[in-house]
Amino acid sequence: MERKLNKFSRTLAENEDQPGSQAMLYGIGLDETTIQYPQVGIASAGLMGNPCNMHLNQLGELVIKGLKGVDINGLMFNTISVSDAMTMGTEGMKYSLTSRDLIADSIEAVVNAYWYDGLITIMGCDKNITGAIMAMARLNRPSLMIYGGSIHSGKHHGKKINILSTFEAYGAKVADHTDEQKFKSIIRNACPGAGSCGGMSTANTMSSSIETMGLSLPYSSSYPANSNEKKEECISAAKALKVLLELDLKPRDIITRSSLENAIVTVMALGGSTNAVLHYLAIARAFGISLTLADFQAISDKTPLIADMKPSGQYLMEDVHESGGTPAILKILLDQGLLNGDCMTVTGKTISENLKDITPWDNGKKILHSFEQPIKQSGHLQILFGNMAQHGSVAKITGKEDDFFQGRAKVFNKEGDAINAVKDHKIWKGDVVVIRYEGPKGAPGMPEMLKVTAAVIGAGLGKDAAILNDGRFSGGTHGFVVGHICPEAQEGGLICILQDGDTITIDVRNNQLNVDLSDKEIRSRYRTWIKPNSKYLNGILYKYSLLVSSASDGFITNGISINSNAYEKK
Repeated sequence: MERKLNKFSRTLAENEDQPGSQAMLYGIGLDETTIQYPQVGIASAGLMGNPCNMHLNQLGELVIKGLKGVDINGLMFNTISVSDAMTMGTEGMKYSLTSRDLIADSIEAVVNAYWYDGLITIMGCDKNITGAIMAMARLNRPSLMIYGGSIHSGKHHGKKINILSTFEAYGAKVADHTDEQKFKSIIRNACPGAGSCGGMSTANTMSSSIETMGLSLPYSSSYPANSNEKKEECISAAKALKVLLELDLKPRDIITRSSLENAIVTVMALGGSTNAVLHYLAIARAFGISLTLADFQAISDKTPLIADMKPSGQYLMEDVHESGGTPAILKILLDQGLLNGDCMTVTGKTISENLKDITPWDNGKKILHSFEQPIKQSGHLQILFGNMAQHGSVAKITGKEDDFFQGRAKVFNKEGDAINAVKDHKIWKGDVVVIRYEGPKGAPGMPEMLKVTAAVIGAGLGKDAAILNDGRFSGGTHGFVVGHICPEAQEGGLICILQDGDTITIDVRNNQLNVDLSDKEIRSRYRTWIKPNSKYLNGILYKYSLLVSSASDGFITNGISINSNAYEKK
């Protein structure tokens, strides 16, 4: 006997004691036939305020059309999105990471409240991507994600530019390395239309690794935002969701420890964002799978960095698309033995089955290095411990920096003061810029700090100065940076008592981050330290300052983490 696919929605659509529900369904245009079709929620992060999300509702309309063709009611609703690039360096950035759980909460609420049988999410930036995956884990109904796609590169004097170019141009301007006209021209031409940041920033980090993990269709992460292929994907997604309903194949059937490890391997191989650590700790928590900082280090140790992608390299996701797309890269990783090919995906097939007959990678542009001569022998994300990071920190070392840095601290209690120091030419060769009280509880919200890192790069100090913080860095960040320092300053981590001139050592070879202070001096400084009051006394940031966990635990707000050993280095 054929199984009915409206497993959940029939609670409202077919029960005699739900006349109000049925009246409202007729009110939105269903009839006596279509009211019995499965109902699938289409969660769109579409909004008009930024290129990453401006086109997502239009993609949603294509999904609705595709679902109608396979006898499914597609019902679109919206969730929020906060653009990092627009809010960077302002108080608005504090709302960026906090939006991740709001997105997960809102999707969970709508799908559960309306008894939808399945879910398709259409997401742009990394917080809505991750929030959507967290919601899928909680709901555990047939689901898949469509990535909105990358923006095409801008052009300036015949050269490709992107959003990162604007921040680095600002650094060059304040360092008197460029003029006002060139600066303004880069700003005007960096974003030519719809789509997420074009390099291996956090959006592309998460979309490519989630495709590897199995929750989006092959090529979803590399199809450009405005391409015909992206539009065709939306129609294909409708057919794929129908198969998921027929198989009753759900996210928790797909996501395992092995599929999470596959995702992290992709992050390391492609030179992905430090934010992936925060996001995958939270995703693992949502799926009930233990994942720790030590696990990231173990995967980094065995995974070479092979992709010459911006921000530290040369290429953009549009170049990946033209060279064969994400699946062609995954086939290389699979053949190298770095991926588990038996993991299930939303196609109803395993990774190995999905990759069996794809067009091979074309390395004419030299985007990928060989495994014999990689950009870096091990992963670029390194987990550092030490007296400055007793619970861990995350460094991004791509191989273009050294793996050892020792210098004198220049300490700032907020990012804006550090940016002003760059503008005033007060950051010099050999400085370790320390920015504190920007963590999950201290900021609150753990804002990204691309503005200051790009300013340092633009000022020509990328290899001569390091930057540390208890907040986080953008996927567009490169240079010698260490973030996610735990415990954070607000919680009394050693970073809270640092002073200008202290000697700080970043030793990536031994995974250590230390300041040269005696136990006596540390005790003396703590006796005079006073914990700052919360910067907010109401609203969402106040709530997060009370509920949020540490960065080493994934910046989660929904209960105690299962990662009981998250702070242990194995």
